[in-house]
Amino acid sequence: MKFPERFSNLPAYAFPRLRALLDIHPAGGDVVHMTIGEPKHAFPAWITDVIAAHAAGFNNYPPNEGIPELRRAFCDWLGRRYRVEKDPDVHVMPLNGTREGLYNAAMALCPEQKKGQRPVVLMPNPFYQVYMLAAISAGADPVLVPATAETGHLPDFASVDPAILNRAVACYMCSPANPQGAVADAGYWRDLIALAEQYDFQVFADECYSEIYRDVPPVGVLECIGDANPERVVAFHSLSKRSNLPGLRSGFIVGGPDTMREVRQLRTYAGTPLPTPLQHAAAAVWADEEHVIDNRAQYHEKYDLADRILGNVPGYAAPEAGFFLWLPVRDGEAAALNLWQATGVRVLPGAYLARETDGVNPGHGYIRVALVAPKAETERGLMAIRDTLYAD
Repeated sequence: MKFPERFSNLPAYAFPRLRALLDIHPAGGDVVHMTIGEPKHAFPAWITDVIAAHAAGFNNYPPNEGIPELRRAFCDWLGRRYRVEKDPDVHVMPLNGTREGLYNAAMALCPEQKKGQRPVVLMPNPFYQVYMLAAISAGADPVLVPATAETGHLPDFASVDPAILNRAVACYMCSPANPQGAVADAGYWRDLIALAEQYDFQVFADECYSEIYRDVPPVGVLECIGDANPERVVAFHSLSKRSNLPGLRSGFIVGGPDTMREVRQLRTYAGTPLPTPLQHAAAAVWADEEHVIDNRAQYHEKYDLADRILGNVPGYAAPEAGFFLWLPVRDGEAAALNLWQATGVRVLPGAYLARETDGVNPGHGYIRVALVAPKAETERGLMAIRDTLYAD
């Protein structure tokens, strides 16, 4: 059985490519994993008690729209974090991880045509790979907009040809950005929403790194809607990074009433709701900020390590938020292979997170380094990177 033809030109996924690059060679030392964005800090210890207390719920199918306690927890958190009021019965729905929502938003919301033409979905380049697959699955052409040092590592969507913008039905935007750690400020969000209003497309705001930052909490897209159509913006949040719970698979989507009606309808047929005991646990975790503050403090220590160890590297840019370093090298693949063979440290070539457009892959001259390991292990990895890749 073959994939449909529309998937035939997809680039290979990043991590199988990495294994093919590295695993045929022996590690040059004790292995340090700095590739995948899988948090390793401890999650709240009490969460297992909450799951156990509601374990009887595993005997029932979970509600598609989420339990009321969880939907209320989402809205309460949005009110505390962004000072916006949302109705738990109208504006939010739990997700089995944000990747589910990022994919299904395109499936539920992208029309088959726009003004008689094939639609397009805009996205940054580099990008989280599900954006491209979602666009193609929805029958749209993905349009990759460079997010490079020249643009502050944020895509300049307004620079896109108006003929393309007229076909746009959605735009994926990640802030804080994966992989670069750049943050969209209020002006950026307002300009993007105004562009969406002008050309009639929706903004899909991937904000799953919003709670890991250095000093100032990143502005959220929901704070910047103003007088725009409330259906214009769809935002996505997750416990994976905020609370070190990637295995819980708890995220949520928030949008306008019409948007949420379409998303719920698709999920009724094709979704996989989070088990009820896990929904109760997620509600408790969204309500607690103490563990988030502690988590952020641990990342602050690793930001400081990176600044101290790599601060003199030409082109080094300390991330504003998130837990990735986006480090300049001559060739990301060659650098990752050299580092693995010399030291056992695994990093991800930046080209694996981007796609070539007009003969240029904007990730080619970078590696992505995840600061998720314990502090001592992270320090050893960063020193190996410095001494191996930047010794000259």
